Amino acid sequence: MAAWRVAVVGAGPAGLMAAETLARHGVAVDVYERMPSAGRKFLLAGKGGLNLTHSEPPAAFLSRYGAQRSVVAPWLAAFGAEDLRAWAARLGIETFVGSSGRVFPKDMKAAPLLRAWLHRLREAGVRLHMRHRWTGWAGERGLAMDTPTGSVVVQADAVVLALGGGSWSRLGSDGAWVPWLTARGVIVRPLLPANCGFDVARSGPHVHPQLGWSEHLRSRYAGQPLKTVVLSAKGVGGEHFARRGEFVLTDTGIEGSLVYAASGLLREAIAAHGAVDIHLDLMPDWPAERVLAEVSRPRGSRSWASHLQSRLGLKGLKVALLHEVLGPLAKHEPVTVAATLKALPLRLVSPRPLDEAISTAGGVAFEAVDEFLMLRQLPGVFCAGEMLDWEAPTGGYLLTACFASGRWAGEGAARWLGVT
Repeated sequence: MAAWRVAVVGAGPAGLMAAETLARHGVAVDVYERMPSAGRKFLLAGKGGLNLTHSEPPAAFLSRYGAQRSVVAPWLAAFGAEDLRAWAARLGIETFVGSSGRVFPKDMKAAPLLRAWLHRLREAGVRLHMRHRWTGWAGERGLAMDTPTGSVVVQADAVVLALGGGSWSRLGSDGAWVPWLTARGVIVRPLLPANCGFDVARSGPHVHPQLGWSEHLRSRYAGQPLKTVVLSAKGVGGEHFARRGEFVLTDTGIEGSLVYAASGLLREAIAAHGAVDIHLDLMPDWPAERVLAEVSRPRGSRSWASHLQSRLGLKGLKVALLHEVLGPLAKHEPVTVAATLKALPLRLVSPRPLDEAISTAGGVAFEAVDEFLMLRQLPGVFCAGEMLDWEAPTGGYLLTACFASGRWAGEGAARWLGVT
């Protein structure tokens, strides 16, 4: 009897891991990718240093998946952070734990890992078909494909869809698959930006009418990092976010790792209320009493900028933000200046567009799939990766769950075919 054949659509980490898993069970696997080469988004994500996973203890690691942690838990139990590091080692890629707990390849690059992985997949018999764009269904479960040589229909015994979300469409994730699944009765949540920046809006005589920031702040500080702060915010259900880190000022607002960690909570609060207020502790290592005592010291003929640098070591962007919120500091009592340094308010009014986001929230609802990620409306069709309705912050959590979901879907397809 001929081997079972599975079509995997999407050659990112989730799709390639599903392909590897199925090939290990002796299944014939064809991977179809719309782009000219595999792993485009994976390579770009690793451009500044591939953050493969994180060294946090399992319970803390799992907490990063928020409301969907119970769904993600079995994926990570089967293929978690340590499994991912061991898998990379078998490809000849050694990893190390950085000072923040993040895990990187020793050479920091994504390309050597991807090259080694694709070589191993080809040796295992996996066939990769580039420039094959899925354009919808053909018949009951056939896959219509646009290819360089014309349109074709792919038939397979099972299908794994790993098409990504809707961010970074130039790299292949454009969300075009949504209507093709909803037309078959699959529940798909709206695709929303995750790990994204936000636009700020404030009022005042010096504030740019479109951008929110004053022209002074925007022209001098956009693109600069705001380091060592604590960002605090409240969610729709009253949950409280407070975390230390850093982020970057943009032309229209804020973005960066600390903002990304809160992006789900901030996005939902804006959707519910039209805006969300955050507070920044610009002096997280100083108790409020000490800040007030130093700010209250006589400054004589010195400017406020000199006073703050002398007494608190503050300068640059942090002082500029203080002026942005309060205006001329001479108009305020020291108690107001000190309080604002410990809880500087900003109002965020919208996430940046989906195509600018690092990742996507929303997607195929988990009630639309069974425990092995097979679509209930389409038996034999499995989903993996970002096209499912989960999200996680950067720091290795997002990438780890993409790998793990691909493995889980691959095992699910093998189980459905009866080859496990």
